[in-house]
Amino acid sequence: MKNHASVAVGELEAKKRFSLASIFQKNAIIFVWIGIIILYSLIIPDIFPTWGNFSMMFSSKAVLVVLALAIMIPLVAGDYDMSAASILVLSSMIVATANVKLGLPIGVSVVLAILIGTLIGFINGAIVSKLNINPFIVTMGVSTLLNGITLWISGSRTITGIDSSLQKAVIIGRIFDISYVFFYALILCGILFYILEFTAIGKKILMVGRGNNVARLSGIKVDRIRWGCFTASGFVSAIGGVLYAGTLGSADPSSGLSFLMLAFAAVFLGSTCIKPGRFNPIGCIIAVYFLVTGTTGLSLMGISTFIQDIFYGLALVLSVMSSVLVKRLQEKQLKKKKLAVVQPGASQTSTSESA
Repeated sequence: MKNHASVAVGELEAKKRFSLASIFQKNAIIFVWIGIIILYSLIIPDIFPTWGNFSMMFSSKAVLVVLALAIMIPLVAGDYDMSAASILVLSSMIVATANVKLGLPIGVSVVLAILIGTLIGFINGAIVSKLNINPFIVTMGVSTLLNGITLWISGSRTITGIDSSLQKAVIIGRIFDISYVFFYALILCGILFYILEFTAIGKKILMVGRGNNVARLSGIKVDRIRWGCFTASGFVSAIGGVLYAGTLGSADPSSGLSFLMLAFAAVFLGSTCIKPGRFNPIGCIIAVYFLVTGTTGLSLMGISTFIQDIFYGLALVLSVMSSVLVKRLQEKQLKKKKLAVVQPGASQTSTSESA
């Protein structure tokens, strides 16, 4: 009886340790984020811990959240989309060109930009899934092509004078002193979370991401799923372009391209929290503002911009490393669970023999 009691106590303690470890693993970025906020608040108490500073961070980087979510969609299915930032920039330029140069209503310009961005994503998916070409190479080539088209239609110049109604709907309108664009990003995050967690199509995307061959054997049409993910990525990237045009009130042919690596860093870093080992929208948005908080604090301290670039580069490398390590830890845990299923039977037979 004593042996059974000690075993039960040991199992309870092990479960508690495991639950605490899993809680820390799922929320490690949040804990570190809070620590960074406290640190900056102590170093620069007059500037950093103000609602004006936080509302500015939430509003100004919401477009980055949208871009990160666009990149995340194909990654869930195991594919890279390196053209997302270029689609975003081209879409913002289409809004500006159609509205300012061609004189089209802002609503028509927005719809045109979204349709073209979605079409580009559709073409990316067709090339990757039907011709079975490496998505990294395809989307890098498409990205270079789109950059050239953007420079061509803009004349390599920033186009200003976009209808002010777009700015009112994106950046000027505010809730709790936070621009509407942040809430658009939150809504998009919620929609993607619902699709991936609670719909059949979301489960299929996750299965394709775990392994194409296994998904095919399960009856899933892998090529269609991958094609759809690239199309959705183009659609979301185009929405990001519209929001970017509304945020700036203009369109710059190259300003949004710097978002690409930071967005990838956020996606990989986000895969280490909330749903460790999986690309997920909530982890993605947390990671974006974790990185933004770090760079904002550095800039408010007056540190040179090259330090911020170093911060972004390190964040990308460390986030990819963390993502890989989390996956390896999960694989080890699965192996332990499988062994635990086999071992109880053996232990029961051994105890009965000893009795």
